[in-house]
Amino acid sequence: MHIAEGFLSPAHCALWFAASTPFVIHGARAVIAEARRSPENKLILAAAGAFTFVLSAIKLPSVTGSSSHPTGTGLGAVLFKPPVMAFLGTVVLVFQALLLAHGGLTTLGANAFSMAIAGPWAGYAVFVLCRRVGLDPAVGIFGAMMTANLTTYAVTSFQLALAYPDAASGFPGALGKFLGVFAITQIPLAVMEGLVGVLVLRFLGSVALPELQRLGVTGAKTTTKEAVHV
Repeated sequence: MHIAEGFLSPAHCALWFAASTPFVIHGARAVIAEARRSPENKLILAAAGAFTFVLSAIKLPSVTGSSSHPTGTGLGAVLFKPPVMAFLGTVVLVFQALLLAHGGLTTLGANAFSMAIAGPWAGYAVFVLCRRVGLDPAVGIFGAMMTANLTTYAVTSFQLALAYPDAASGFPGALGKFLGVFAITQIPLAVMEGLVGVLVLRFLGSVALPELQRLGVTGAKTTTKEAVHV
């Protein structure tokens, strides 16, 4: 999810910038709408962004010589829907590129598409599916966090395979190799991220249950006025 500066050709950088930009613009509008909807939302939005920044900045060495990261985007997608994370995730990637040298600015479009767009949408879809079949919200958040993580790396593998097809087997062969680079460490890391999501959800439930109910994450939705009286 942190493709390095200069690792993609200008054509590929432009392609992924073009694919990501509409989602990020829509996400910025969604963030403004959420912030205006309720004062409490501003605090939770900030917490979701900070959570994503801290978790995705953790760099773990891979046994294949690369490195792996949690993503943290599944939580924000569940709380505020995926469009919000398209913007928050992109902001996180900008700061990580500038402050931590994780990823680059020329590759920002590609990194945003994998971590801030594809991952949150996939994770949110799993959460919605779990809710529809009547599973506990904790199961839904676990599935959302794990799926967002794995989807991010699957899309990153797709992007790298598209940019660097294998000389003998072309794109399919390169995709299999890139997926293999990440899979060994990413699957257990995704499981751990899912467990972290469950712990965070329980903590938020103990300190901000009315807000979670109002957002429809756990229990029945409540209006802002009702939440004040809970």
